[in-house]
Amino acid sequence: MSTSTTASVSTHILDTSLGRPAEGVAVQLSARRGRDANWQALGGSATDTDGRCKDLPALPEGTTHVRLDFAVEPYFEKKQADAQQDAPANRDSGPAVFFPEVAITFAVVPGEHYHVPLLLNPFGYSVYRGS
Repeated sequence: MSTSTTASVSTHILDTSLGRPAEGVAVQLSARRGRDANWQALGGSATDTDGRCKDLPALPEGTTHVRLDFAVEPYFEKKQADAQQDAPANRDSGPAVFFPEVAITFAVVPGEHYHVPLLLNPFGYSVYRGS
């Protein structure tokens, strides 16, 4: 929850290759105070069955920049392994994912809430400021 002296952040992931939420993706939250400051790791969470992280840590007072790090490679490896179990004749020797990690960095101001959805597929992604 944002206050007059802090911002707040939430996120969710939609796997656009399936048209469904991406469950079980680890998300790490970091913050810094000023563009030249060092990043402070705040902790993380994993997406639930609805693709949402409902328990990201609160941002410290004075935060100006936020980074969300999504560990998407394990998610796609599991998805690929499940697909190969169902159809072993269609095995592909290529990587399960082109982007193994997605790091989204954005600026924040106190008192605002930032919902940052990640639209994800094995070979691309897109983000936007949601509501």
